[in-house]
Amino acid sequence: MRICVIGGANLDITASSNASFRAEDSNPGRVRTSFGGVARNIAHNLSLLGDNVSFITLFGDDVFGSAIKDSCLALGMDISACQTAENAPNPCFVSINDTDGRMVGGIADMDTVNLITPEWLEQRKDIINHSDAVVADANLQSGTLAWLLDSCKSPLYLDAVSGPKASRIAQAFNLARNPRFHSIKYNRLEEKEVASLQRYGRHYISLGKDGLKVIENQQNQTQTSFPAYPVAKDKIRNMTGAGDALFAGIIHCGPDASVSQAAAFGLRCAALTLESPEAVNPELHSLIQ
Repeated sequence: MRICVIGGANLDITASSNASFRAEDSNPGRVRTSFGGVARNIAHNLSLLGDNVSFITLFGDDVFGSAIKDSCLALGMDISACQTAENAPNPCFVSINDTDGRMVGGIADMDTVNLITPEWLEQRKDIINHSDAVVADANLQSGTLAWLLDSCKSPLYLDAVSGPKASRIAQAFNLARNPRFHSIKYNRLEEKEVASLQRYGRHYISLGKDGLKVIENQQNQTQTSFPAYPVAKDKIRNMTGAGDALFAGIIHCGPDASVSQAAAFGLRCAALTLESPEAVNPELHSLIQ
């Protein structure tokens, strides 16, 4: 399947405490750097699952932007529609995790993504509308999301990213003339920001260890729950990225997949990702063999 993914590509800095995290104190632990961003992670996962991925983003004009660009090429992504933002730093996300892998806080510096405007995407409309599916994350500004809601002819999948950024999707609906999307993914913390949109499209609500809830059917708002795939506590290495893998698995199943088929495969992807120290498990391809 040909999938176009639009959004952020970050340098991720993950700091994990050796013992229970103590706020307002220095905690011994481990610090790792990797390439991330919700959209980039989804694109990476989809590439591992064998999809033909076109990634659209702005790379920073620094060593990190160059390295992330090279990694996307190495993964086989089509980045011909990307650009390097002149004199702008690459987006960066800093995550602080407790000893069990749970994130206790994070800071996202995503200003460069704000340069992805409706006018900039208009020049890339052919790539967007000749895809079998389009994915966008809420690192994009509300005006840019509104343009996608109006202009995207392919099935559109939205990721809420975080509580503060999820509100951009609701704002985009107010700005759009004729908004439409296929599916949206968010978690409990983000739900209140987009709950008003539950009469539109299909809603995948990640419940962490409690699995997944799906709301569909614009008239009756049918709800279905799916349990999480069991992962032994001692095998959990990192919780950052499981939600991105969940959504990538759902998208990989295609717009015509049933809720149960998409949910089951997405939950398998999330479970495997929990067992990796990286936000994207390089063994994800094993699920399609």
